[in-house]
Amino acid sequence: MMRVLFALLLALFAASAVQSREAAPLAADPVVEARMLKISEELRCLVCQNETLAASRAELADDLRVELRRLIKDGKSDEEIMEFMVNRYGDFVRYRPPVKPTTWVLWFGPFLLLLAGVVGLVRFLKRRNRKLAAGPLSDEDRRRAEALLGDGGTRT
Repeated sequence: MMRVLFALLLALFAASAVQSREAAPLAADPVVEARMLKISEELRCLVCQNETLAASRAELADDLRVELRRLIKDGKSDEEIMEFMVNRYGDFVRYRPPVKPTTWVLWFGPFLLLLAGVVGLVRFLKRRNRKLAAGPLSDEDRRRAEALLGDGGTRT
């Protein structure tokens, strides 16, 4: 039993070692690093999609941060860098894309889906209530129900 437990612990430690990576190197210049961090907080990780580029630990995010550092060192302005990223990856790369016809789905799509769901639910409930309020059973329906219940519907 102890051998199995030891083997399991050893496997867990080996798996965690495989998952760990070295910390991403910081830029030699703290000004470059501060600008890169500010810009990367406005960009979406293309792998995680629900995290900013600054918060993501994906390898692609590391590559994009390296690219941002290179663009900053090349003297590009924040606007030029953002334009470069949008031209390369589309408006989706922005964590808060601008409201324009090509991004209406991103901005208004969730609300439209919610509205469609509420409308569908209301229609379903109204239809169900109409069927329930259709009135009492006819004699024929009552006989069929009693036949299905078996002993004349006098169960206790």
